[in-house]
Amino acid sequence: MNVEDEEKQWYVVHTYAGSEERVQKNLNQRIRSMGAEGISEGLIPTEDEVEVHEGKRRTVEKKIFPGYILVEMKMDDLNWNIVRNTPGVTGFVGTENDPTPLSPEEVETIKRRIESKIPHVKTGFSLGQGVRITGGPFVDFLGVIDEISQDKGKAKVLISMFGRETPVELDLLELEGL
Repeated sequence: MNVEDEEKQWYVVHTYAGSEERVQKNLNQRIRSMGAEGISEGLIPTEDEVEVHEGKRRTVEKKIFPGYILVEMKMDDLNWNIVRNTPGVTGFVGTENDPTPLSPEEVETIKRRIESKIPHVKTGFSLGQGVRITGGPFVDFLGVIDEISQDKGKAKVLISMFGRETPVELDLLELEGL
């Protein structure tokens, strides 16, 4: 690692909503054309998310911070102007003329989340919600969600059986909201 890399820090750049890819492409092109060695290419943090909708799972790539990209750069007037004047950039996070860099801990947390092989599960269910069971041995039972395990794609549902509430762990695909 050279001295220049040691001075680089990660900054959060605000963009117009939905234009992160275009801004990243424009910024990377400006970095190359202007020979800005103090700026690394922009990064759009994403993660895989499993959506459960109408009993079907689908994996989609979701932006972790919609409307923002991350840029590793050495903060000086030239680099600030290159990034700030990129089409679609509305500014840095921080005060107008003094952007706030991310701490090394924040950067590590974001990198771990990006590199995680475990997809985030978006269920559409919430704790305490009434559900109908659509599959398995408890089909057509009604219950209430007691716990949701995002990483496993399962939920613990309390159903009334033999005159008392009984917890049953079910796959999210086997549930339908009431």
